[in-house]
Amino acid sequence: MTDTQPTQRCNFTNARPTLKQGSSGDTVKQAQCYLNSSLTGEPLVVDGVFGPVTDAATRRFQVCAKITVDGIIGPQTWSFLTFFSNSPGFAC
Repeated sequence: MTDTQPTQRCNFTNARPTLKQGSSGDTVKQAQCYLNSSLTGEPLVVDGVFGPVTDAATRRFQVCAKITVDGIIGPQTWSFLTFFSNSPGFAC
């Protein structure tokens, strides 16, 4: 039997809670992996810690995606990150 699900680049978790500076865990690793897949430049360390570097990358992604720039990964940012990171090439 063939799997018809598209392959996800990042497989730390399917949870999509709101993340901001101070958040930690697998959902932050998922976001960091998505940011690495969506942004050009120096990749983030996928360490599960939402610190200033992840905040800056989140804001850079939000500017590029033309969505609310607040450094918070909520429903809108998750949606854009998921789409861009699973599309070929870099978004930003």
